[in-house]
Amino acid sequence: MDGTAGGRACVDQELYDVITKAKSGDKEAFAILVKRYKDIVFRYSYGMLADRMEAEDVSQEAFVKAFYSLSKLDNIYAFVSWLKRIVSNLCFDRIQKQKKTNSVSGELIETQISNNDMERRDLRMTIEEAMGNLSPEHREAIVLREIEGYSYDEISGMLNIPLGTVKSRISAARLLLRKEMIRELED
Repeated sequence: MDGTAGGRACVDQELYDVITKAKSGDKEAFAILVKRYKDIVFRYSYGMLADRMEAEDVSQEAFVKAFYSLSKLDNIYAFVSWLKRIVSNLCFDRIQKQKKTNSVSGELIETQISNNDMERRDLRMTIEEAMGNLSPEHREAIVLREIEGYSYDEISGMLNIPLGTVKSRISAARLLLRKEMIRELED
């Protein structure tokens, strides 16, 4: 056996068993999945929302939604992509709600940045503001590529969009970020 199933890299047997148990309603097995993926889910949602509290809320909501929907997952090997799709949809919903209420996204987390490091704080604010100005589709693509480190092919599979669309979204996002950063730094 070559370590693949249907052309996809196999999930290790232990993880496969945990997901199978969780699919049948085993709460302890699901708790193992939460523990294993909570940091990934949080980083992804924070990358999309740039707001710690919103990201924590989305992370929690994503796991609740995943628990109740896990029985519908057909391909255990696609668990991570499926979970990220849930997170992505929840983030898009939050972004749309924020746009409707004109609330400002991109809260700066002062506790993570030294008060003496004004330049770094300003740069972080500029980046968060620039990311906040991207469309949700561009933001999602750039977060998956630059923050999460996924390949173009992996992103294409996760988002279920053509490879060319992934490349154009990332290219456009980089261009928009560059323009936004230059504009912000010139002000």
